[in-house]
Amino acid sequence: MKKALPLALLAVLTAAACAKAASREPDPTTEEQKTLYALGLFLSDNISVFNLSEAELGYVKAGLADGVLRRARKVELAAYAPKLQELAQSRASAGAGDEKKTGAAFLLAAAAQKGAIKTPAGFVIQEIAAGTGPSPKATDKVKVHYKGTLIDGTVFDSSLDRGAPAVFPVSGVIPCWTQALQMMRVGGKSRLVCPAELAYGDRGAPPRIKPGATLVFEVNLIEIVK
Repeated sequence: MKKALPLALLAVLTAAACAKAASREPDPTTEEQKTLYALGLFLSDNISVFNLSEAELGYVKAGLADGVLRRARKVELAAYAPKLQELAQSRASAGAGDEKKTGAAFLLAAAAQKGAIKTPAGFVIQEIAAGTGPSPKATDKVKVHYKGTLIDGTVFDSSLDRGAPAVFPVSGVIPCWTQALQMMRVGGKSRLVCPAELAYGDRGAPPRIKPGATLVFEVNLIEIVK
């Protein structure tokens, strides 16, 4: 009996592994399958704020299947719509707290770098190349090239990648930028480290920017647009 037990246990584990493999979604191969898979990615981006675990995702899949296939619904959507909003807010707040802790440590390290200045507002600016032109005012419109990254280096936006500079009002962007641009001169380039409260706050900008995220930008001020 003592020798048979490990064999029995091995059989159970093997059967469970096979069942899990059999239930795994197939990889898309045709263009239509890939398009449908992209639909799944689109939906995932729009619910990223919930920070779902694998177990929780199972319930979401069940609700999606019942809705799409017009099967009997196990709950009334109208009754649970307010609960969805509450869950989204609580999950976003919890995630924002973790992001802010990590971001605060990153901001502190950035402020300690040579040439970096931590402003009274709370963001860090570090000059990469000095400009020789005038500084824009809050009422001006500017043309810039920029790259935005998360603190792990992931690029979430870049005018350089698009191959065209961006033009916008100085007062029409996140507070970190509005203040930093007025500290720069035309022709200059600076690195900005922006805490969440001066960027996208506790809401973030899903799916690329998490709630509470600290952001890093390299900004080249090309000109003040007349």
